[in-house]
Amino acid sequence: MTDTLFLSSADVDDLAEPADYVAVVRDAYRQIGEGAPAEPRTKLLNRKPPGMLTTYAAVLPETGAMGGYTYSAGFGAEDAWFMTPLFDAESGEPLALLDGASMNPFKTGAAGAVAVDALAREDASEIAIIGSGAQARGQLATTATVRAFEAVRVFSPTAENREAFADEFADRLDADVSAVASAGEALAGADVVITATTASDPVIDDDAVEPGTHVTAMGQYSPGKNELPPELVARATYVPDLRARATQDAGSFLAPLESGLIDEDHVAAELGDVVAATHPGRTSDDEVTVFDSGGTGVETVAAAHMLYERASEAGRGQTIDFAPASEALTGR
Repeated sequence: MTDTLFLSSADVDDLAEPADYVAVVRDAYRQIGEGAPAEPRTKLLNRKPPGMLTTYAAVLPETGAMGGYTYSAGFGAEDAWFMTPLFDAESGEPLALLDGASMNPFKTGAAGAVAVDALAREDASEIAIIGSGAQARGQLATTATVRAFEAVRVFSPTAENREAFADEFADRLDADVSAVASAGEALAGADVVITATTASDPVIDDDAVEPGTHVTAMGQYSPGKNELPPELVARATYVPDLRARATQDAGSFLAPLESGLIDEDHVAAELGDVVAATHPGRTSDDEVTVFDSGGTGVETVAAAHMLYERASEAGRGQTIDFAPASEALTGR
């Protein structure tokens, strides 16, 4: 038997700041860029009741951890449940099982922040956020740790939601944070644009994205849904979290591919390639860059291992027993 730590969201939700997530996720993508393995998600859809079961995984040898996410959304509960199994990358033993819900916006936001740090102009000072939910909050909280934004503009269709978002971050950030009435108003003058929505069709216009802008799209990971206009992706340096995901479920890549605006070689690099400096990423100040984030085991394992270590030091969680196969796999 081995003692494995079970950690609830309440056990871990105060153990790390946004910058902490960014640091470990940046290092994780460097490992991927240097050859560590990670696979894009598998997504299984159920018709009745409607729901989705998703898994993905990564091995981070230098971190000493491996694992990923298994989560469900919909079904009879019409809710989502996140489980994160974490294993030791040397012994293979299970280290922890985490309720992965509370860390989700921050670990996903950290991947976006790493991309902004790697691909946005150094002098980027204005950011547009399209969306005002939990994922948009996570994206801004983490991205604000890699650039000193002077202005933040948020748009989402419901005025009450975008105004509440702006009020929250006006207190959290040393920046001029405002809610605006359209995506175009949010993008005017923006150096960084983040789309974090549930929309099935583009939420910004191609001609609203100025030369030199970096765009992160993270709200959709379905072949038939794209937050970005195909023309924008076609003229941009396109960097997904994992290359294999671009033609699997990255709707913002598949839309221009299917319309003939690009071919599969349009993927410039994975994020890990840029972080590991095997690809230059941005090469000019007037270049448009796009990071397509669909969620991977890379940021999940990095964040989960950080929280596991901190929870262990703080004496949090409870232990559960797992039997190794040599003991339990008897067939009797």
